[in-house]
Amino acid sequence: MSRMLTIFGQKNRYCDGIPRRSFLKVGRLGLGAGGFTLADLLRAEARADIRSSHKSVINVFLGGGPPHQDTWEIKTEAPVEIRGEFKPIATSVPGIQICEVFPRIAALMNRFVPIRSIVGSTGGHDAFQCMSGWEHRSLKALGGRPSLGSVLTRLQGPVDPSVPPFVGLARRTQHVPWSDPGEPGFLGPAFAAFKPEGQGMADLTLKGIAREQLADRRRLLFSFDRLRRDVDAGGMIEGMDANTQRALGVLTSSRLLEALDLSREDPKVRQRYGDGKPYQYQYDGAPTCNEQLLLARRLVEAGARCVSLTFGRWDSHGQNFKLVRDHGTKLDQALSALIEDLEQRGMIDDVTVIAWGEFGRTPRINKSAGRDHWPQVSCALLAGGGMRTGQAIGATNRLGEYARERPVHYQEVFATLYHNLGVDPAITTVSDPTGRPEHLVEYPAIRELV
Repeated sequence: MSRMLTIFGQKNRYCDGIPRRSFLKVGRLGLGAGGFTLADLLRAEARADIRSSHKSVINVFLGGGPPHQDTWEIKTEAPVEIRGEFKPIATSVPGIQICEVFPRIAALMNRFVPIRSIVGSTGGHDAFQCMSGWEHRSLKALGGRPSLGSVLTRLQGPVDPSVPPFVGLARRTQHVPWSDPGEPGFLGPAFAAFKPEGQGMADLTLKGIAREQLADRRRLLFSFDRLRRDVDAGGMIEGMDANTQRALGVLTSSRLLEALDLSREDPKVRQRYGDGKPYQYQYDGAPTCNEQLLLARRLVEAGARCVSLTFGRWDSHGQNFKLVRDHGTKLDQALSALIEDLEQRGMIDDVTVIAWGEFGRTPRINKSAGRDHWPQVSCALLAGGGMRTGQAIGATNRLGEYARERPVHYQEVFATLYHNLGVDPAITTVSDPTGRPEHLVEYPAIRELV
């Protein structure tokens, strides 16, 4: 048997004119139901090697592929049909220039590391490589390679029993692969991301209730108290095993809910992040939701080890420069606010932040003022994690066609992330379904950073 928990809120009138109660539906508790549930996840976590340290990563996927030559490496010496309309600006680090639409990041460049020479893209229009470091086809017959968040859940388990170690904030996009928070692969569904807005049985799903309404703590807590009484009326809680009770604890956890409740945040902090509205050039992709970066900080502060999200739709086949001005300006505000926030809270060395996409864009501007897919080279922006920041790594050739200096493979980036998280990628393995140990990556960490 499985039960769906529903927490009622205030009455709202929907666009069809029918008054309905808003409600907070909480994912099913597995009480003998088939499939994997949150309780299964917690059982798996209980078997994992739980460590006391709390290192985290915030993985910002720029779905669609941001133009490398219009972000962190402006090609000032290239012909106009390749260079485009952006100008470089100086940063706080002498010798490093970036695109003019990122003035706040430029002022904080001592905290950042732009990588201008990412290689190894398969050209897939999805998040898979940016979440795992691997090609889709690797170990596909066994379920595929697990994402970093799933690996961390398996190796390190939860920091706090009521806070999932792996949270995926990506909203579902029409082009679904852009909203992949990171797949569990051969580790299985028990190690999938906890999705606050997802549809899975183990997900916490908000329906018909705004995030701001969570500020009414008395009404919300009353709903939770009533939920507990209703569930226990038939002696169900007594019949649950310890892990299922922990699952109920996660779903009604004040710490988790408080982390997701932005109304509890200082209004001045929220203002620094901005909301990323109005959402422009979204089409079939993700909105430029700046507040998800603030949610990510709140979640890692509460105990999450990995938070992934998708920011914007960077597939700029047309109007590339207008899109970058819009998306880039909003990313500039949110990312700079996140780094300042982490530093002020003493978290900057414990949290690694990365923003990147699945590939770069063509050197030559097309007839629609756009840039097309270019897997040959792409870029990334890293910060925090105790890395040696304040430097730029790699460079492309004059036309931005290929990595001329220090090519950096996707897996080198992941090896660095694992290193920052306290996992030695050179010796750590996870077992596949056949019992064979599989290495997390096949490349070493970026030597310039660790």
